[in-house]
Amino acid sequence: MLESISPIDGRYSNLTEEVRNCFSEYYLIKNRVFVEIEWLKKLISIKEINIESAYDDLKKLDKIINEFNEDEANEVKRIESVTKHDVKAVEYYLDKKFEEYNIEKFNQYVHFACTSEDINNLAYGIMIKKLLNDVYILNAEKVIEVLKDNAQKSADIPMLSHTHGQNATPTTVGKEFAIFVYRLSKILNKLKQEKVSGKLNGAVGNFNAHIVAFPEVDWIKISKEFVESFGLEYNLYTTQIESHDNICLIFSEMKLFNNIILDLDSDMWMYISRNYFKQENVKGEVGSSVMPHKINPINFENSMANVKMANGILGTFIDNLQVSRMQRDLSDSSMLRNIGTGIAYSIIAMKQTITGLNKVKVNEEHLLQELNNTPEVLAEAIQTVLRKNGVENAYEILKGLTRGKDISMDDIHKFIEELEINQDDKERLLKLEPKNYVGLAEEIAKSINK
Repeated sequence: MLESISPIDGRYSNLTEEVRNCFSEYYLIKNRVFVEIEWLKKLISIKEINIESAYDDLKKLDKIINEFNEDEANEVKRIESVTKHDVKAVEYYLDKKFEEYNIEKFNQYVHFACTSEDINNLAYGIMIKKLLNDVYILNAEKVIEVLKDNAQKSADIPMLSHTHGQNATPTTVGKEFAIFVYRLSKILNKLKQEKVSGKLNGAVGNFNAHIVAFPEVDWIKISKEFVESFGLEYNLYTTQIESHDNICLIFSEMKLFNNIILDLDSDMWMYISRNYFKQENVKGEVGSSVMPHKINPINFENSMANVKMANGILGTFIDNLQVSRMQRDLSDSSMLRNIGTGIAYSIIAMKQTITGLNKVKVNEEHLLQELNNTPEVLAEAIQTVLRKNGVENAYEILKGLTRGKDISMDDIHKFIEELEINQDDKERLLKLEPKNYVGLAEEIAKSINK
């Protein structure tokens, strides 16, 4: 691990194991073998082709898949070192395995009527689908659950807001967490609805060789059944390659989700710097090589960096994978191998954000003190009530009283006492303090958990 070029497989390897378990060179080779054998089995099932087979033959085919391991993958890589073609290496590997299992009669139907992309796009589709459902979405849901919990626990804790970096109308801590729950959930729900597409239709997408060999077979029906058997959405309208539009939609939504994580990280960093949250003092940890007092918000900073790395890669996919010169060029081949990298950086970011959230505690005492020191934020409420009572130039009156000035609650109360407005309104204003001027923030925060 110390010799890893990428921190994904080095420094952060403990955070990315689940990515490696469904997206790696090994799993790409394994899924290519899987698709090739499943295609052979599909051909065997087509009565018009009439491939002689027995029950034991099919069991042997399944055994090749079930017993495939890293040693077998290395054998494929050895063959590739000679062929210089990764998919053809899988075909030659299966030829040898069939001879070993005494089913070499199937050799002529391995990779039958397929272009490499028929196998590749399905192998990648299987991996992307698993990576999306079993890794990315599960980790995204964990982030949302932590935020929901924080929204519930701190729904009633008042906090000074800031717009343009300046003191603004109070909110509650829980309401601010609830906003991120809503934003993230909205994008995640869209992401869950996206489909990974797949195709199997030959060299340029027209079933040319299929029709010449077996014109009586309904190849579109067979192809659709085969692609959908992997849980993928069938795409009939392709060139040599599946167009990648669907996975680019997925990457776009991942990037949007990641951007919201970045926004959360940034806010938490600033809240911590303002002492709104206390950080856990973990025994043995060091915040500075020279300043012993420091506890740095390292998890949020780490998350921000990894989000930017993830989005840089995901953005490259979005900008490039939908473009291919005429029927096909190889630029997408090299690019697709990095999908696991882009998503791994996303996973690291989410896990670091969760760790950061679990290491902070709301500093209620400081929040209350700050609210008590900012009575000017009540100006919004007072001028609104004045407008209700028909007082002209209400905004300008409160602007003159509060803008750029240090005032106290006594000043506010004296001003209210002198107002000629409805008595109920006056009494309501006199009871108002920054800490209870939070509107429906608590109710909104708690509603996010319903």
